[in-house]
Amino acid sequence: MAISNLNSFLEDYFTAHHCKILNNENGLLQIQLTEEMDKALMNRPFYWHYIKKMGHPGDPMQLTLRTNPTHPDPKGEKIHFGSPRLQQILNHLKNNERFTKLFQRVQATTNTALHPWLVTNIKISYIGKQKKDELFSLGLNLVNGVMKSEMMEQLNQIDLQAAISDYCYTISPLIKVESGFNRIKTVLDDYLQNQEHHWATESLKELKKEIELLKHFYHDQTEQEEVRIQKEIEEITDRYHPKIEVSVINGGIFYLKPEFHHIEKK
Repeated sequence: MAISNLNSFLEDYFTAHHCKILNNENGLLQIQLTEEMDKALMNRPFYWHYIKKMGHPGDPMQLTLRTNPTHPDPKGEKIHFGSPRLQQILNHLKNNERFTKLFQRVQATTNTALHPWLVTNIKISYIGKQKKDELFSLGLNLVNGVMKSEMMEQLNQIDLQAAISDYCYTISPLIKVESGFNRIKTVLDDYLQNQEHHWATESLKELKKEIELLKHFYHDQTEQEEVRIQKEIEEITDRYHPKIEVSVINGGIFYLKPEFHHIEKK
C-alpha cells in the first residue's frame, strides 16, 4: 500500500512539472530543471533576481538524485524517506498543488460516462528515537466504492487533462467526498493497528534511559535544580516519546472511464 518505489515517484513528480529526465538508471535520476523548479528547489533567489534584472533568460540547474545507496556514482545526492530533499519536494507539492480536478482524455464518438475518483496522497511519519516516513496513494471510486492503492502510479498510465473530452459526461457521486475521505482514513487506521511498532518500544526504552541518566547526575537537588531537571525531562520526553503523524500531501477528484480499475500496467 505504501509507495515503496521512490525512484518512480520522483520520475513522475519531475515529469509532471515539465522537467526533462536526462538519465534514469539503477537508482540514479538526473533531471534538467525548468526555471520554475529551479526556483522551487535549488535555493538561488539572488541568482534569479540578478539574472532577471539584467534581462537574461537564466540557466536552470541540473539535479542528480541517488535513490539506490549502492550506486557507484558518488556525485548523486542521496535521497530517501525522511531526507531533507524529499521533505522539500513533499512540501512543494503540499503548498502548491494540494488539490486538483482532472479528466481522462477520451477519443469518444458516442456519449461516454466518467466516474469520479477521490485520490489522496498521504504521508505517515513515525517519530521517536528515529524518524521514518511512509507515502501512500489511495483512490476511491465515489460511485461504487472501489478502492485502489498506488493510485498515482496507475494514473500515470493514462492521459489526463483539465477539461472534459467531447461526448463525455460525469456521473454524480453516490459517496460524498467527506465520507470517502473517512473511508480512506479507516483503511490507514487499520493498517497502523496491524503493524508491529517495535520502533515505539525502542523509543520508550531510550526515553527511560535518558531520564535515568539525567537523574543520575543530580542527587541532592535544590529547588532551582528541580525546575531545571523537570524542564530537561520535558525536552527529552518530547524528543523520544513515540508518536505518529498523518498528513495529507495533496489530492483531487479524477474523472475516469468505468473500466479504469481493469487497466493493467504497461
